[in-house]
Amino acid sequence: MIEKVWIYILSKDLSIGERTQFTTNCKTFVDSWTAHDQKLNASFELYKDRMLVMKVDESAYNASGCSIDKLQRFIQVQEKELGIELLNRFLVALEVYDGLMIVHSSHIKDLLSQNTITENTPVFDTTISSSEELKDWKKPLKNTWLNKYLEGISH
Repeated sequence: MIEKVWIYILSKDLSIGERTQFTTNCKTFVDSWTAHDQKLNASFELYKDRMLVMKVDESAYNASGCSIDKLQRFIQVQEKELGIELLNRFLVALEVYDGLMIVHSSHIKDLLSQNTITENTPVFDTTISSSEELKDWKKPLKNTWLNKYLEGISH
């Protein structure tokens, strides 16, 4: 089964209460998510508490424009309720020794200069659109759009 996916990076850590509320809200949303009055076979994962992965199994019914609009409205409501950003595409998720590091892409050059990260630091590709691609969603920084920050950095 290949699912359509959408990935959102949470701009900040959530408290236990906020995480519980967010998880409940996501569950309620996926359980009631429809396209043209047809229930979608949807699920979600809160990956390492900082990345929301929404999934729809399109083998029964496809997510359409109106259902994708519902998802975007849901995400915007969560941003307001929790005081977080989920739609900021300049946020980057990196895999570091002690877990995830979420940073604005404008900080990448400094992190490279400080040797906090390297050209081989795994970066999560949040532009993927299918569950098949989740198998390979971590890529070395040098193989992503962030490689432009490697210029002029001595290794």
